Amino acid sequence: MSETNTAAEVAPHRYTAALAADIEARWQDVWDADGTYAAPNPSGDLAGDPAVVARPKKFIMDMFPYPSGAGLHVGHPLGYIATDVYARYHRMTGHNVLHTLGFDAFGLPAEQYAVQTGTHPRVSTEANIENMKAQLRRLGLGHDKRRSFETIDPAYYKWTQWIFLQIFDSWYDPEARKARPIAGLVEQFERGERQVPGTRAWSELTAAERADVLGEYRLAYASDAPVNWCPGLGTVLANEEVTADGRSERGNFPVFKAKLRQWNMRITAYADRLIDDLEELDWPEAIKLQQRNWIGRSEGARVSFDVIGHDEKITVFTTRPDTLFGATYMVLAPEHDLVDAVVPAAWPEGTKEAWTGGARTPADAVAAYRKAAQAKTDVERQTEGKDKTGVFTGAYARNPLTGEPIPVFVADYVLMGYGTGAIMAVPGQDERDWEFATAFELPVVRTVAPPEGWEGEAYTGQGPAINSANDKLDLNGMEVAEAKRAAIDWVTEQGIGEGTVNFRLRDWLFSRQRYWGEPFPIVYDEQGIAHPLPESMLPLELPEVEDYSPRTFEPDDADTSPETPLSRNEDWVNVTLDLGDGPKRYRRETNTMPNWAGSCWYELRYLDPHNDERLVSADAEQYWMGPREGQPHGGVDLYVGGAEHAVLHLLYARFWSKILFDLGHISSNEPFHKLYNQGMIQAYVYRDSRGIAVPAAEIEERDGAFYYQGEKVSRLLGKMGKSLKNAVTPDEICAEYGADTLRLYEMAMGPLDVSRPWDTRAVVGQYRLLQRLWRNVVDENTGEVTVVDTEADEATLRALHKAIDGVGQDLANLRFNTAIAKITELNNHVTKLSEVPRTVAEGLVLLVAPLAPHIAEELWRKLGRTGSVVHADFPAADPAYLVDEAVTCVVQIKGKVKARLEVAPSISEEELERVALADPAVVAALGGAGIRKVIVRAPKLVNIVPA
Repeated sequence: MSETNTAAEVAPHRYTAALAADIEARWQDVWDADGTYAAPNPSGDLAGDPAVVARPKKFIMDMFPYPSGAGLHVGHPLGYIATDVYARYHRMTGHNVLHTLGFDAFGLPAEQYAVQTGTHPRVSTEANIENMKAQLRRLGLGHDKRRSFETIDPAYYKWTQWIFLQIFDSWYDPEARKARPIAGLVEQFERGERQVPGTRAWSELTAAERADVLGEYRLAYASDAPVNWCPGLGTVLANEEVTADGRSERGNFPVFKAKLRQWNMRITAYADRLIDDLEELDWPEAIKLQQRNWIGRSEGARVSFDVIGHDEKITVFTTRPDTLFGATYMVLAPEHDLVDAVVPAAWPEGTKEAWTGGARTPADAVAAYRKAAQAKTDVERQTEGKDKTGVFTGAYARNPLTGEPIPVFVADYVLMGYGTGAIMAVPGQDERDWEFATAFELPVVRTVAPPEGWEGEAYTGQGPAINSANDKLDLNGMEVAEAKRAAIDWVTEQGIGEGTVNFRLRDWLFSRQRYWGEPFPIVYDEQGIAHPLPESMLPLELPEVEDYSPRTFEPDDADTSPETPLSRNEDWVNVTLDLGDGPKRYRRETNTMPNWAGSCWYELRYLDPHNDERLVSADAEQYWMGPREGQPHGGVDLYVGGAEHAVLHLLYARFWSKILFDLGHISSNEPFHKLYNQGMIQAYVYRDSRGIAVPAAEIEERDGAFYYQGEKVSRLLGKMGKSLKNAVTPDEICAEYGADTLRLYEMAMGPLDVSRPWDTRAVVGQYRLLQRLWRNVVDENTGEVTVVDTEADEATLRALHKAIDGVGQDLANLRFNTAIAKITELNNHVTKLSEVPRTVAEGLVLLVAPLAPHIAEELWRKLGRTGSVVHADFPAADPAYLVDEAVTCVVQIKGKVKARLEVAPSISEEELERVALADPAVVAALGGAGIRKVIVRAPKLVNIVPA
């Protein structure tokens, strides 16, 4: 018989795991039946009490969970419990709170499971969702369940498709700095207000030519461009889905550069706004810095170099136009379109053997080099200190400032993903260019004077310009900043360049060669022109397919191309539709959207989840997310999730919000005003001599060492997870202690934004806190309430109101661990009372309510209160009891404590000195000796220096 059961027999009404389970299940049912957590909208079907809607609001969100088949371990609910506590506190402080949770259910895991088992992704995903919902419900999370949804619901992804069409039918107007409908751009072309590229008028272009022109402007466009092709997954990946060592984040397969026709989002058009608007967001500085670095704004100039003997020009972006006089060669990325155009049939006379790569012709050299470069990752190509490789194209360009011919190379250390994919190489001022120039015996011209005694290598520091003059421009003697401005002005005047801003950010690759994702609402006519489906045809639902898997290839086989699951369903792909000009045959897009699409806008669906007529009602969006004082861009009031989404999800969601804002669909320019990154719950991982993880639950500890089945194992703190055999499920803890104990323990482990180790043995501490709380209100033998209707003594009132003040401040600022410490201190004080006043018991229950809602609800009802504690007012602290009645003053003589005095906090220095010198212990310690000095620091210290 367990200790818990024995105690329960002795005290039948003791707070035990069994009683906790009964209380928790019962109140969860009541909350669901009563709609306790339903948040009213200002109008519409979800309208509630106008008095409630008139309250200040709080929109609190967790990052979208993905419903894994493994279910939750105790690390997963950390953020969910935290937002729940925060939401409960704000309900009790008079706020209308919107807090709910949906599920981000498209994506690769479900598809891979379908491939392995033959189970439809929807079946496995919905089963995972139901399991996760049950686990979360057991934790007592106060979600408005009417607002929950899954991204795989056609009613939801109808609007994901609708947003895509808004983006497709828009262009970014740089003069207005906003997105505008593409129809307005077409009108400009038709009226001749905007020049069509080339010499022809808009009316002279064919339909296909017009589509190509508009494709250069659309915010969602298809193009043949270099992409990250992953043969092992059978799909292309966005830059953000490729690891630093050039492999896929999922599966760790090699990723190669390939040129494929794919859908893209023109996120680069918003680069400036994405950086600038970060300033007004209440986000961790580390996350802001990551976004700024990813966007990578740099100022400089675009300069054109004539290719000798050709009509082509090579355009470069440089942040150092002051070094143009030192450009002694040029480099094109292997993928650059100009490479084929400038390569001559034969090597020019005098070509150095080291420049040719041993090839017979420039074309052979370039082809061989390109193939070798294709097998390298971007990181490998740019690794500092590696041997620089490249081949001469056989072409020369002309330096526009010196007039000298300079050779054009192809080299893999230049990437198409930054700038123009071409550089002017200045080996005197750039370390990589110096290394390349050294390897290929190219000249070096310094344009910035290095310090005296500088020998060899590139100099990248500050200094006066040298070797930088021609008959029209003289930069010599200028410092770098002045020389840069002068160089930009000169190339602009000459018509060979202009000052500009460049970004590291690339357009967002938006196609995936997968089945389990949102279908594109796009069809192609016989000329290959893309046509958007009308809104009346949305949602375009996923068809059934026999094989869910895209065609995959050997991971190292770069010479392959995608084949999608949807392309095999010919009846779905080839359709007859009437798009307004009569029935015609079309071919559907067979790629699907990436898993990020559904999470780009889900905060808006929470506001108006059953609206079939529009994306979101204007009044609901304005009320919950519109701009207001302190939140100039609007957005969610608190968004909690992991720091791993610093770039991907957060950047994409901000981009979509800005487009929807520009087009007038929403009033919020940013999706998330305040972002908070919670830490991670870690656990010990135990490994045997082979390095294989062994079950943590079966480890024995002996004399500071750890053993599994008699074998000594190593222990290291790391992640918690099923594969590491150290996962603890919330179900286990709830069964042994109750959900309220789990909630308290996770919030008490440490600051929310710091990672912390899980220790099941320590959970009992919070369990005992709740048991003491229960005993302070309920007799364990009779079950009767034991509080008395008498006034509390002054010490208890001070303890109560100090706790109210401190806990309120802590809950408002997400300091849950310190809030629990203050509650524990108050609870311990109450435990020592012979009788517990009702007002003190009720105050204690209200303080506990956001953190441990089930036991609080039960005690609130036992105390005779009607109505849910969820909507009770959080207690207000009486300022009169926040001031200490007395403080302890230490009296020292020669640095040693001789007395401790209880004095008023407001005592003056003169009065404190008088009291201290009159104290009998001080008089005895002085023994009649004179006093040379008395140092007083009222009210806490008196230091006496004898004569």
